[in-house]
Amino acid sequence: MKEKLRVVIADDERPARSLLRSMLRTFDDVAFVGEAAGGAEAVELIERERPDLALLDLQMPEIDGLTVVRLLRRNVLPMIAFVTAHDEYAVRAFDMNAVDYLLKPVDTARLRETIRRAAERLDRADLREASGDGVRAAVAQYEAAAPPLRRIPARRNSDIILVPVEELATAVADGELLHLTTTRGEKHTITYRLKDLEARLDGDLFIRLSRGAIVNVSMIARVSPMPGGTYLLTLKSGQQLQSSRMHSRIVRERLLRL
Repeated sequence: MKEKLRVVIADDERPARSLLRSMLRTFDDVAFVGEAAGGAEAVELIERERPDLALLDLQMPEIDGLTVVRLLRRNVLPMIAFVTAHDEYAVRAFDMNAVDYLLKPVDTARLRETIRRAAERLDRADLREASGDGVRAAVAQYEAAAPPLRRIPARRNSDIILVPVEELATAVADGELLHLTTTRGEKHTITYRLKDLEARLDGDLFIRLSRGAIVNVSMIARVSPMPGGTYLLTLKSGQQLQSSRMHSRIVRERLLRL
């Protein structure tokens, strides 16, 4: 007998969770394995239950559906169907990247189609892999047009730490990882591209020093000229970062002119 599709729900509104849960339980080919009332709980639930499909609310406070995808470890990322009450841009982006979406209020026929598409992908490894790549691409595309960040979620073991943007001192790229240092000297590592983070930071508060580093302007204590027209920036914490030749012009214009 064919195995049932294992599905979880994440939505901060109890009526929305209740509606989806009741619909899923009418489908003979679905096994409902859990629900979460927020993003942090969703990450924990998905990594514990390893579902085939997650129905994620796009807009949740603190940690939304997009951030849940970023926080999940790559080897446990299930197929994703985002649930949204609006945002036509997001719908177009997800559709182009072969990521399913559901518009609220969700109706049974549309949810049935989502389950069918997910089951089809589950049966085909190539479609399943494309689904994972597509959802990450869609998240990046959506976030590029999203409002400025106020908090940066970072994982610490099984916990999720919310770093206020004003407490971010530096962000340094290392391949697909970003190493964050806070104004209090705390260190975090997240999976995120530096250019995507830069796009969501206030340009008046942060400055790009090189292809691999961004710094909080308020944390800069000293700027020292270096050979070749570059600069060595020393932060109030003692951390030092060097500007690239290409970005040194920005340093001069932003920091060294009255």
